[in-house]
Amino acid sequence: MKSKENKRVKRTQRDYNLGFKLALVSEVEKGNYTYKQIQKIYGIQGRSTVLVWLRKYGTLDWSNPNLTVLPKAKETPVQKIKRLEKELEDEKLRNLLLNTMIDV
Repeated sequence: MKSKENKRVKRTQRDYNLGFKLALVSEVEKGNYTYKQIQKIYGIQGRSTVLVWLRKYGTLDWSNPNLTVLPKAKETPVQKIKRLEKELEDEKLRNLLLNTMIDV
């Protein structure tokens, strides 16, 4: 019997030049690609490599990310009742707190 050798291609760390990094950052910031698409297209193995480049070389402000709020799905009557009951309970507690402060 011949033994089969499992030959794995060893992963290597690549060094990318600054021009390449800036070109990819520009493509992501223009909205042409997502950072994950860039990773896949160019075979960049590190999961956060492109993100690090975006933070380091990009023009976007990463200190205060702009969170986009998705529109709420229409709530069912049961969900609405639960939400309103919770809000009522919160207001009752707030009212009790304020009345206690006034009494003191």
